Amino acid sequence: MTADRPQMLVTEFEELARHAARSTEGARLEFINGHLGGKAVPDGDHGRVIQWLTRICMQHRPDLWLDPTQGLAVDAYREGRARPDGSLAPAEAFVGQGEWADPAAVLMVVEVTSYDSDTDRRDRVDKPRAYAATGIPVYLLIDRDTREVKVYSAPDGGRYETVRTLPFGKEVALPEPVGITLDTEPLKNWVR
Repeated sequence: MTADRPQMLVTEFEELARHAARSTEGARLEFINGHLGGKAVPDGDHGRVIQWLTRICMQHRPDLWLDPTQGLAVDAYREGRARPDGSLAPAEAFVGQGEWADPAAVLMVVEVTSYDSDTDRRDRVDKPRAYAATGIPVYLLIDRDTREVKVYSAPDGGRYETVRTLPFGKEVALPEPVGITLDTEPLKNWVR
Protein backbone atom coordinates (compact mmCIF):
# COMPACT_ATOMS: atom_id res chain seq x y z
CA MET A 1 0.00 0.00 0.00
CA THR A 2 1.39 3.41 -0.92
CA ALA A 3 1.23 6.37 1.43
CA ASP A 4 -1.13 8.23 -0.90
CA ARG A 5 -3.67 5.47 -1.44
CA PRO A 6 -6.51 5.41 1.11
CA GLN A 7 -6.85 2.36 3.34
CA MET A 8 -10.59 2.28 2.67
CA LEU A 9 -13.48 4.28 1.28
CA VAL A 10 -15.26 6.75 3.55
CA THR A 11 -18.47 4.69 3.33
CA GLU A 12 -16.57 1.63 4.55
CA PHE A 13 -15.14 3.67 7.41
CA GLU A 14 -18.56 4.96 8.48
CA GLU A 15 -19.89 1.39 8.64
CA LEU A 16 -16.87 0.26 10.67
CA ALA A 17 -17.23 3.25 13.03
CA ARG A 18 -20.92 2.44 13.61
CA HIS A 19 -20.11 -1.16 14.50
CA ALA A 20 -17.17 -0.18 16.71
CA ALA A 21 -19.27 2.35 18.63
CA ARG A 22 -21.92 -0.28 19.35
CA SER A 23 -19.65 -3.19 20.16
CA THR A 24 -16.58 -1.65 21.80
CA GLU A 25 -16.89 0.56 24.85
CA GLY A 26 -15.29 3.92 24.18
CA ALA A 27 -14.18 3.22 20.60
CA ARG A 28 -13.61 6.56 18.90
CA LEU A 29 -12.51 5.99 15.32
CA GLU A 30 -11.42 8.66 12.85
CA PHE A 31 -10.60 8.69 9.14
CA ILE A 32 -8.08 11.41 8.28
CA ASN A 33 -6.22 11.74 4.98
CA GLY A 34 -7.56 8.37 3.84
CA HIS A 35 -6.24 6.49 6.87
CA LEU A 36 -8.01 4.85 9.78
CA GLY A 37 -7.07 5.95 13.27
CA GLY A 38 -8.36 5.71 16.78
CA LYS A 39 -8.52 8.29 19.54
CA ALA A 40 -7.59 7.35 23.06
CA VAL A 41 -10.42 7.34 25.57
CA PRO A 42 -10.08 10.68 27.41
CA ASP A 43 -8.70 10.66 30.95
CA GLY A 44 -10.11 12.77 33.79
CA ASP A 45 -7.68 15.65 33.29
CA HIS A 46 -8.52 15.73 29.57
CA GLY A 47 -12.19 15.99 30.47
CA ARG A 48 -11.46 18.77 32.96
CA VAL A 49 -9.67 20.81 30.28
CA ILE A 50 -12.77 20.57 28.07
CA GLN A 51 -15.00 21.59 31.02
CA TRP A 52 -12.77 24.61 31.68
CA LEU A 53 -12.86 25.70 28.04
CA THR A 54 -16.62 25.10 27.74
CA ARG A 55 -17.26 27.37 30.74
CA ILE A 56 -15.10 30.15 29.27
CA CYS A 57 -16.80 29.90 25.88
CA MET A 58 -20.26 30.05 27.50
CA GLN A 59 -19.31 33.11 29.54
CA HIS A 60 -17.85 35.05 26.63
CA ARG A 61 -19.88 33.73 23.70
CA PRO A 62 -23.31 32.55 24.95
CA ASP A 63 -24.47 32.49 21.32
CA LEU A 64 -22.15 29.52 20.72
CA TRP A 65 -21.72 25.99 22.08
CA LEU A 66 -18.52 23.95 22.45
CA ASP A 67 -19.80 20.54 21.40
CA PRO A 68 -17.55 17.70 22.68
CA THR A 69 -19.29 14.87 20.83
CA GLN A 70 -20.04 15.85 17.24
CA GLY A 71 -18.11 14.12 14.45
CA LEU A 72 -17.19 16.27 11.45
CA ALA A 73 -16.76 15.61 7.73
CA VAL A 74 -13.30 17.08 7.06
CA ASP A 75 -10.64 17.43 4.35
CA ALA A 76 -10.95 19.36 1.12
CA TYR A 77 -13.55 17.04 -0.39
CA ARG A 78 -15.14 15.96 2.92
CA GLU A 79 -13.73 12.45 2.53
CA GLY A 80 -12.36 12.46 6.07
CA ARG A 81 -14.09 11.97 9.40
CA ALA A 82 -12.78 13.56 12.60
CA ARG A 83 -13.96 13.61 16.19
CA PRO A 84 -12.63 16.85 17.67
CA ASP A 85 -12.52 17.17 21.43
CA GLY A 86 -14.65 20.27 20.88
CA SER A 87 -16.33 22.11 18.01
CA LEU A 88 -17.34 25.72 18.68
CA ALA A 89 -20.42 26.58 16.63
CA PRO A 90 -23.90 28.10 16.98
CA ALA A 91 -26.04 25.85 19.20
CA GLU A 92 -28.31 24.77 16.34
CA ALA A 93 -25.47 24.13 13.86
CA PHE A 94 -25.60 20.33 13.94
CA VAL A 95 -29.33 19.76 14.29
CA GLY A 96 -30.50 17.04 11.91
CA GLN A 97 -27.04 16.29 10.54
CA GLY A 98 -26.28 12.88 12.02
CA GLU A 99 -22.96 11.49 13.21
CA TRP A 100 -20.70 13.27 10.67
CA ALA A 101 -21.79 16.90 10.34
CA ASP A 102 -20.88 19.51 7.75
CA PRO A 103 -18.32 21.78 9.48
CA ALA A 104 -19.36 24.95 7.61
CA ALA A 105 -20.73 26.60 10.79
CA VAL A 106 -17.75 25.64 12.98
CA LEU A 107 -15.70 28.63 14.14
CA MET A 108 -13.08 26.64 16.05
CA VAL A 109 -12.09 23.04 16.68
CA VAL A 110 -10.24 22.00 19.81
CA GLU A 111 -7.94 19.06 20.46
CA VAL A 112 -6.38 18.18 23.80
CA THR A 113 -3.43 15.83 23.46
CA SER A 114 -3.69 12.36 24.94
CA TYR A 115 -0.82 10.37 26.31
CA ASP A 116 -0.72 7.85 23.46
CA SER A 117 1.75 7.07 20.68
CA ASP A 118 -0.50 8.48 17.94
CA THR A 119 -0.83 12.00 19.37
CA ASP A 120 2.14 13.49 17.54
CA ARG A 121 1.00 12.56 14.04
CA ARG A 122 -2.74 12.89 14.67
CA ASP A 123 -3.03 16.17 16.62
CA ARG A 124 0.09 18.00 15.44
CA VAL A 125 0.26 17.01 11.75
CA ASP A 126 -2.84 15.34 10.27
CA LYS A 127 -5.58 17.31 12.00
CA PRO A 128 -4.19 20.81 11.32
CA ARG A 129 -4.01 19.90 7.63
CA ALA A 130 -7.51 18.41 7.56
CA TYR A 131 -9.09 21.28 9.49
CA ALA A 132 -7.32 23.90 7.35
CA ALA A 133 -8.37 22.12 4.14
CA THR A 134 -11.94 22.19 5.43
CA GLY A 135 -11.71 25.94 6.07
CA ILE A 136 -12.33 25.90 9.83
CA PRO A 137 -11.13 29.38 10.93
CA VAL A 138 -9.37 28.43 14.19
CA TYR A 139 -7.77 25.22 15.47
CA LEU A 140 -6.84 25.28 19.17
CA LEU A 141 -4.39 22.59 20.26
CA ILE A 142 -3.93 22.22 24.01
CA ASP A 143 -0.72 20.22 24.10
CA ARG A 144 -0.29 18.58 27.48
CA ASP A 145 3.02 16.94 26.47
CA THR A 146 4.79 20.23 25.69
CA ARG A 147 2.66 22.28 28.13
CA GLU A 148 1.82 24.71 25.34
CA VAL A 149 -1.22 26.11 23.60
CA LYS A 150 -1.06 26.38 19.81
CA VAL A 151 -3.51 28.58 17.97
CA TYR A 152 -3.78 27.87 14.25
CA SER A 153 -5.64 30.45 12.16
CA ALA A 154 -6.03 31.86 8.64
CA PRO A 155 -6.65 28.59 6.76
CA ASP A 156 -5.44 28.57 3.18
CA GLY A 157 -6.07 25.31 1.39
CA GLY A 158 -4.27 22.55 3.24
CA ARG A 159 -2.54 24.60 5.91
CA TYR A 160 -2.97 27.39 8.42
CA GLU A 161 -0.95 30.49 7.59
CA THR A 162 -0.66 31.60 11.21
CA VAL A 163 0.43 29.41 14.12
CA ARG A 164 0.98 30.97 17.51
CA THR A 165 2.56 28.92 20.33
CA LEU A 166 2.48 30.00 23.97
CA PRO A 167 3.39 28.14 27.17
CA PHE A 168 0.72 27.30 29.74
CA GLY A 169 0.31 30.28 32.06
CA LYS A 170 0.19 32.96 29.36
CA GLU A 171 -2.88 34.75 28.05
CA VAL A 172 -3.91 33.46 24.64
CA ALA A 173 -6.04 35.58 22.31
CA LEU A 174 -8.20 33.45 20.04
CA PRO A 175 -8.62 35.40 16.80
CA GLU A 176 -11.89 36.29 15.14
CA PRO A 177 -14.40 34.88 14.52
CA VAL A 178 -13.92 33.43 18.04
CA GLY A 179 -12.67 36.58 19.79
CA ILE A 180 -12.02 35.12 23.26
CA THR A 181 -8.92 35.56 25.44
CA LEU A 182 -7.89 32.59 27.59
CA ASP A 183 -5.88 32.76 30.80
CA THR A 184 -4.12 29.39 30.48
CA GLU A 185 -2.70 29.27 34.03
CA PRO A 186 -5.22 26.57 35.13
CA LEU A 187 -3.97 24.21 32.42
CA LYS A 188 -0.83 23.62 34.51
CA ASN A 189 -3.02 21.67 36.95
CA TRP A 190 -4.18 19.09 34.41
CA VAL A 191 -0.93 17.62 33.06
CA ARG A 192 1.18 14.68 34.20
